[in-house]
Amino acid sequence: MALEKVTEGCVRMRGAVEAIHGCPYKAVIYVAGGSSQLLGWLLSIPGASNTILEAVVPYSKMSMIQLIGKIPIHWCSQETAQDMALSAYNRALKLSKPGYPVVGVGFTGVMAANRPTSGGHRFYMATRTADRLLISKVIFTKGLHTREEQEAISSQLLLKAIAKACKVSATSVPDLSESFVTEEWEKQFNEDQELEQVINDQIVFKFYPFSREIGAKRKIILPGSFNPLHEGHLKLLEVATRFCGDGYPCFELSAVNADKTPLSVSQIKDRVKQFEEVGKTVIISNEPDFHKKAKLFPGSTFVIGADTAERLINCKYYDGGYKKMLKRLLGCKEAGSTFVVAGRNVDGVFKVLEDFDVPEEVKDMFISIPPELFRMEKRPRS
Repeated sequence: MALEKVTEGCVRMRGAVEAIHGCPYKAVIYVAGGSSQLLGWLLSIPGASNTILEAVVPYSKMSMIQLIGKIPIHWCSQETAQDMALSAYNRALKLSKPGYPVVGVGFTGVMAANRPTSGGHRFYMATRTADRLLISKVIFTKGLHTREEQEAISSQLLLKAIAKACKVSATSVPDLSESFVTEEWEKQFNEDQELEQVINDQIVFKFYPFSREIGAKRKIILPGSFNPLHEGHLKLLEVATRFCGDGYPCFELSAVNADKTPLSVSQIKDRVKQFEEVGKTVIISNEPDFHKKAKLFPGSTFVIGADTAERLINCKYYDGGYKKMLKRLLGCKEAGSTFVVAGRNVDGVFKVLEDFDVPEEVKDMFISIPPELFRMEKRPRS
């Protein structure tokens, strides 16, 4: 393929980039070993902040190991690209504003270099969205293209892959797939499979935006088992959202419970239906503990009852005693968490946050909802 055609694509890719920036998808992109021009294209055209949540180049082996959480069998392979895309997808879920679809992008390649390479010049690219994983393999004929041409070709192909994942047109970029893409794999996921991935800790959570609200950066989260969802839950989240003044209200159901067996897919779907019926957003996660929820939902406000607040600051619920309790609570604080506490019946007595001795180091994390705004004498089934 002539260099002129590659250069032509570099000029014409603007339309594809603008289409990506104009769509609702938010992206985390991990690239290693090639496709270096892609990030320049995405970042140099106005609108990048609408799309790019994070872009990382894990070039060193240690960087890649930390990124995907394991030592890859092969650094340039289908599996590594898939792991990169999944890691990027989970990162995008954590970083994105509520209500927006996300895409994780992974690219790993071996290109022409100033030292011998084994296995030929090739690359793998993968995109992961909520319901689809798409992986492509490209092999270059050795010696036919310069490194600059390989970079341009790989960047164009990855741009088209991102556009496809974001469901926008990339017709302005020349179609190079027939000339270079040697293999392609696609896997689609239905709702049951997505929930299985949450239960098995493959994806960090699944979002059901039944309220159709978008825009707020901070999540206001009411966790619970919701068996069943009732008026008290709805009222509490409504009051807490009004009390906080700004935020995206949502419920959170953990498929995994520290003291029970994980919920089945059918059980989760039955409980999700409750939220659909009342038009309220719910997140399905796999983290029952608040110090892990804080990392999963950084910068969020958690809405809890006084009984839960009492357990959070009670040393007997921490194997390591006071030091372990304080370490976990400080971890929540570092993640930007706050806890809005509603009065609740505890051991037969109605109590509010002020009835408990909150450690001074984390006292500013806890905020009391005045009883005149919300009061529930009996503790409902959560």
